Amino acid sequence: MADVQEWYADGLSFTCTQCGNCCTGSPGYVMFDEKEAQDIAEYLGISVAQFRSKYTHTTHGVESLQERKSKRGYDCVFLKFDKDDKALCSVYPVRPTQCRTWPFWSNNLQSPRDWQHVTRICPGSGKGQFYPIEKIRILRDRTPDP
Repeated sequence: MADVQEWYADGLSFTCTQCGNCCTGSPGYVMFDEKEAQDIAEYLGISVAQFRSKYTHTTHGVESLQERKSKRGYDCVFLKFDKDDKALCSVYPVRPTQCRTWPFWSNNLQSPRDWQHVTRICPGSGKGQFYPIEKIRILRDRTPDP
């Protein structure tokens, strides 16, 4: 397949500001695979069955991390905030690929308008560390689609 000239061919910038906006808001999906389930369970010191029972649910045929209602919307079950209101992931070292590849998801990269929407909800998008097209493609292509 020939490379298509993406609108972001010159690269994009992103640096996480720990705002937590990517981990809260409207109800959504945080998908994970079997290896990620095992890694998270091991990190938490519980069995995979316990992890699934306590922290996941199935919605529209997709296994996803649970969310809990908060003043911000629906928070990922692993989202925490420190005393300075910085967002922290309580399973950060083993967080799912979907989380690791934010904001370079295919739906966020479909058009400049889609990326503009991301920059409105994510203060680190469009700023900070520069990502060349090759790195964006790798992250985009690793992200699971719901």
